[in-house]
Amino acid sequence: MDIIAQATQVIEEKFGDEGFEDCFIVEIESLPGKKLNVFLDCDSGLSLSKCQQISRHLEAYLDESVWKDTKYTLEVSSPGIDRPLKLLRQYKNNIGREVKVKVLESGEEKGILVAADETGITILQKIVRKEGKKKIREKVENKIPFAKIHKTLVQISFNKKK
Repeated sequence: MDIIAQATQVIEEKFGDEGFEDCFIVEIESLPGKKLNVFLDCDSGLSLSKCQQISRHLEAYLDESVWKDTKYTLEVSSPGIDRPLKLLRQYKNNIGREVKVKVLESGEEKGILVAADETGITILQKIVRKEGKKKIREKVENKIPFAKIHKTLVQISFNKKK
């Protein structure tokens, strides 16, 4: 069993503990030089405490079973804003937030994520169209199938809305 499969199994065991049931693995990367990056999320939000506990749980396993007396690097964190959404569960957790979607063969779309299901996502976009000399501003829903999405990034807004 490779290191990613082993780490997945150990982490998923931890998800059986009270307080960790809504956590899930987003991605595990095994990099050269015995470096392991683990990206997690929770439906209720990933706290620093949960991250530390999962890290310690995995570290104990690695120390005993995989990389005994060997120097390695383990990083356990949430994916962060610079990493694209990968799982339907992540999309659902970000409903109501602004996203930028790189759509295969047609550029980028930006809008508020309003829905996500097994087939794709729906974003609410503001568009401006002309009717004679008037500019009409309206909001339209744009459905984008997962098969056409290259990547989706959550956009951070520093504007406070009242």
